[in-house]
Amino acid sequence: MSTTTVSLDTNVVIALLNQEKRLNESARDAIERSRRSSRLVVSGPVYAELLGLPARTQPALDAFFSVGGIELEWCFEEDIWRSAGAAFQGYVQRRVASTGLLPRRILTDFLIGAHASVRGYTLLTLDRRLYEASFPGIRIESF
Repeated sequence: MSTTTVSLDTNVVIALLNQEKRLNESARDAIERSRRSSRLVVSGPVYAELLGLPARTQPALDAFFSVGGIELEWCFEEDIWRSAGAAFQGYVQRRVASTGLLPRRILTDFLIGAHASVRGYTLLTLDRRLYEASFPGIRIESF
């Protein structure tokens, strides 16, 4: 039996960590559903974004992921970088063409999507529209 992998987007982990937010229970339920049949991972960019939040430390994040059985994937091969760059370029072009404005998103979003897309993972995210537009064919779960 092959195991699928679900990559968690930053916004899902934030919803899980913040117990006062209305999305906390939904995030917890979605992660638990995924855990039943899949391996759970976060990419290095997700870890870095989470570390930027107030009151987050490396030891606390490491413990959170360890206790939760969520693996960290630090290394990105060339295909991920190229896919992220191409997706970011496409996003910038679509944004400028449709609004005349510069992008609101940052490269990190596209690294997260490219990581899941290139490795064939399902991405658990609250940003379904962004990832579907930027990574055609990516498998997405949301809540």
